[in-house]
Amino acid sequence: MRYIDDSVVMKRMKTRLNKNKSWKALFLTGTLFALLCLVILLVRIVTQGIGYLDWDFITSFASRSPERAGIKAALIGSIYMMCIIAPVSMILGVSTAIYLEEYAKKNKINDFIRMNISNLAGVPSIVFGLLGLTIFVRALALGKSLLAAGFTMSLLILPVIIVAAQEAIRAVPKEQREASYGMGATKWQTITRVVLPAAIPGILTGSILALSRAIGETAPLVVIGIPVILRFLPDSLLSEFTALPMQIYDWAKRPQEEFLYVASAGIIILMLFLVIMNSIAIFIRNKFSKRY
Repeated sequence: MRYIDDSVVMKRMKTRLNKNKSWKALFLTGTLFALLCLVILLVRIVTQGIGYLDWDFITSFASRSPERAGIKAALIGSIYMMCIIAPVSMILGVSTAIYLEEYAKKNKINDFIRMNISNLAGVPSIVFGLLGLTIFVRALALGKSLLAAGFTMSLLILPVIIVAAQEAIRAVPKEQREASYGMGATKWQTITRVVLPAAIPGILTGSILALSRAIGETAPLVVIGIPVILRFLPDSLLSEFTALPMQIYDWAKRPQEEFLYVASAGIIILMLFLVIMNSIAIFIRNKFSKRY
């Protein structure tokens, strides 16, 4: 048996402890730097936009004058667009994940499909804008409508939801499936009553992140030609509309300094919209987490 001097052991332990402290300090510094940047950004946005944030700002249409500018059309348009994006993307995404995990055979073709779905999650959003312009705006003649924008944004976040749903379904223990089959349940009954309820927290986590990305994206809307200023509300799925990111983008690029403050007020509204939407999804996720 090889003898190791105590001093050598202590030296090695000290070296490891020093490395651990160094890495811990590095990670803590990175975390604090990111939080500092976030705090600076939030403080700047709030201090610039709080003066323009009132009820008239929410209930008024856009204007060439910053004092009369409002966000009514953009806010309502974003809500309508999310009412299209959420069901379309989640139904298609979860359905695809169920097929790939529960029904599709394990072969090279399906492995290739899974790999490409994962790769699509990293494709720049402007590419999906070009896809939406080609298919929905021109080929299907939907124009610059709510449907065209909703379908385009659904395609943008669809890969993220599919991957998240696959991971959540895959994480459900096989023992639960086998117990369901042992009680005489069919495959579909097992999926709907055992697998999906247990996977909902994971599915919703991915969906929250995906929907948050969709509500803040501007590039696809710019590509498909969504207008930045409208003085009317959409009255159908084929109506033209504008959205919060488009309105904020238009204000931010104007030369008047006052519009920068108006844009900050619009960003505050957008963040509040995200907080409300995410809070509802988190509440549903936590409810299912406690049950399963």
